[in-house]
Order: sequence, then C-alpha cells, then structure tokens
Amino acid sequence: MADDHIRYDILAQEALRGVMRKVLAEVARTGLPGNHHFFITFLTGAPGVRVSSRLRERYPEQMTIVIQFQYWDLKVTDTGFEVGLSFSDVPEKLEIPFSAVRGFYDPSVNFELEFDVKTDAQPEEEPAQPAPEPLTIVSEKKPKAEKKAAAEPEKKPAATEAGAKGAEVVSLDAFRKK
Repeated sequence: MADDHIRYDILAQEALRGVMRKVLAEVARTGLPGNHHFFITFLTGAPGVRVSSRLRERYPEQMTIVIQFQYWDLKVTDTGFEVGLSFSDVPEKLEIPFSAVRGFYDPSVNFELEFDVKTDAQPEEEPAQPAPEPLTIVSEKKPKAEKKAAAEPEKKPAATEAGAKGAEVVSLDAFRKK
C-alpha cells in the first residue's frame, strides 16, 4: 500500500467534526428542532476537557451526555463546546473540545459519527504499522428495542459510561459496492 502523505483519514475526521460543530452551533443559536437530540461520547481525560472532579471520579475514562430536554448555556467555538447539564439534580458545566469527542449520535434520524481520539498514551506516529481506519460513519439499522431505548432517554440528561468494550472501527470499504 502506498504511503498517504496527504492524510485523508485526518482530513475526513476534521470535516466530519465540522458537521458536529455546525449542528451544535445552530442548536445553540435556535434550539433543538423537532425531535432531534444528541448523545455525545467523549474522553474525560482528554486534553482540554473540563468536568467537575465528582464527574471525573465517576467516569474516569469516558462518558456520554444527552442534549435533549434540560441543558443550558450551550456555547460553541471553533475548538469545542460548553454546556450546562444536571447530574442527579446537581448542575454542572462541562467544557469539551471537539478533539475529545468519540461519538455523536442523533437517534431521531439514526445519524451517527465515530471518531478516533488520540490519548497521551498513544504516540503521534506509530512505527511501520498501518493504522486502522480511524473514522466510521455508522448508518446501520439498530434493533427496534435498542432504537426505542435510544429514542426515549430519561427526562433529565443522563451520563453513562459508553460501555466496557471499545468502539469497533469499520473500514469504509465495507460499504462500497463491489
């Protein structure tokens, strides 16, 4: 395989993070339209993430937030966003850089983006091993029970660990016609 000196994988991730940025900026300006709402999974230990020590203790690796009914002060910048949410009736302010986001999901239209997030433990360049495709656009149909559960979250935004297993990265080639 030829060396990718252009780094299309990084360019594609940046472009799709731009989709998330634009959607959140529009929601910050006008509110959530229709039934749209978002599940956003991010690494709590990533550089630039600011959450309370209480949340960091509870979710030391990653957490998922829901932006739906009760959120406030959503502000979006070029590099990230901040939002106010309530966790067990305790208001919290979270600051999340886009580079820390692992997943963005809008169950109202079954739209999902997954991102590769570099942590401090990962070296910038890995020696002579081809990296897996870092970006996955998931457009699979979810089972009805899972879709219903995702479409009917609690009235208050919930924070959950995004599961014990890691995200599965699927090559975009799997979706191409042969």
